[in-house]
Amino acid sequence: MKKWNLLLMLIVILITACGAPSESDQPVEEMEETATPIVVYISATPLPTLTPTLTFTPAPTATLTQTFTPTPGAPTATVNKQAHCRYGPSVAYLHAADLLPGDKGTVRYRAMYSNWLYIQFDKLTYSCWVAPSVVDVLGDVSALQKFEPDLQRIGSNMYGPPQNVQATRKDDEVTITWDRVGMTADDDRGYLIEAFVCQKGAYIWWTDSFPDQYNDTYSVKDEAGCAAPSWGRIYTVEKHGFSEPAEIPWPPP
Repeated sequence: MKKWNLLLMLIVILITACGAPSESDQPVEEMEETATPIVVYISATPLPTLTPTLTFTPAPTATLTQTFTPTPGAPTATVNKQAHCRYGPSVAYLHAADLLPGDKGTVRYRAMYSNWLYIQFDKLTYSCWVAPSVVDVLGDVSALQKFEPDLQRIGSNMYGPPQNVQATRKDDEVTITWDRVGMTADDDRGYLIEAFVCQKGAYIWWTDSFPDQYNDTYSVKDEAGCAAPSWGRIYTVEKHGFSEPAEIPWPPP
């Protein structure tokens, strides 16, 4: 009887193991590009601007209908692995749509500060951003215009930006704090930080997001030696969109 009990336990264990989700079931984009901010080296001349260079296509709503006529000869893209399309050009931004291998679309623009692409997929009524590693592109994207998305066009945010935003420096580390924004559990998507920091003499675009409203502090390395001062802003994020940004009073090195 003991042998039969042991055999039965082994069978149950094997069945449970076979049914457990594996890491390979996760979208590849998230595995390759985790919550670590995308780091892109850019020219350190002008200060970042709050004004987008182009009008951003809004996120879908219950009544939105949008038509897009691709430019003749525009680059096209085919998704090569399961991934996410997002409302901004890094993994820090809100999820916009699920992508599956074989999904096709037209590449419209490039990101201002990262290598992400703004694509109108055939199956969607709106455009969104993807990492170049998850699409195979046919055509030359280097000639496409760059732009910075206007997060205020994505959807309504009823909570407003974080208040009492502070930043302190200890040597080359800047710590940012803010007051928690109370959101319902269903709405809560935490916060988003966009910043330009100086590391090893390079002026770097830096983004990071936080999973929920209870994260109210963040530290980042920021050194002296760049032509432009470091700078940053923070948004409240809920499922409907982003708040207006609150500027971070960045302490100089």
